[in-house]
Amino acid sequence: MVYNEQEIREHYHRLTRLLIEKQYTITTMESATSGQIASLITDTEGSSAVLKGAFITYSNEAKILQGVPAETIEKYTVYSRETAEAMAAACMKAYGAQIGIGVTGTMGNVDPANPEASVPGQVYFAIGMDLGAACKDGTQSAKPVIESFHLELAPQPSRLMYKLAVAEEVFKVLIAKLA
Repeated sequence: MVYNEQEIREHYHRLTRLLIEKQYTITTMESATSGQIASLITDTEGSSAVLKGAFITYSNEAKILQGVPAETIEKYTVYSRETAEAMAAACMKAYGAQIGIGVTGTMGNVDPANPEASVPGQVYFAIGMDLGAACKDGTQSAKPVIESFHLELAPQPSRLMYKLAVAEEVFKVLIAKLA
């Protein structure tokens, strides 16, 4: 699939305006995208009202330092749905945000730090949401709902385009959930 950088930037402008309008806070813990999603959010004026902060956790150690259980990485590998879900949960908890995004995966090459788990183009992301939905008994939900996704990216012309491709796929899921 061919991704268009300008279109992706426009999508994130729309997403950020929607977050501001709905007063939803967001955070990210990004590995494969190395902060690209948070960067796209902050390209829109007023984004400080919604982006609580973000983590770039490029190494396994950084993920663990920010709250991803080492056992999750050991059991499922760093490139897994479970790790992406743990990343989304950890950043939501750390920043007290209503929406958390976790991204892990391998872009166009094998990761020398995790070669046994590394499949070029394979990315996992998770979106956690706790938008204050009331339970049937009238109380607030006790924990966020976290959903994970798996991507198999076709080769992209650059590292930037790999990151933007993942950001676009995250946008598609998130905007559908917020609309």
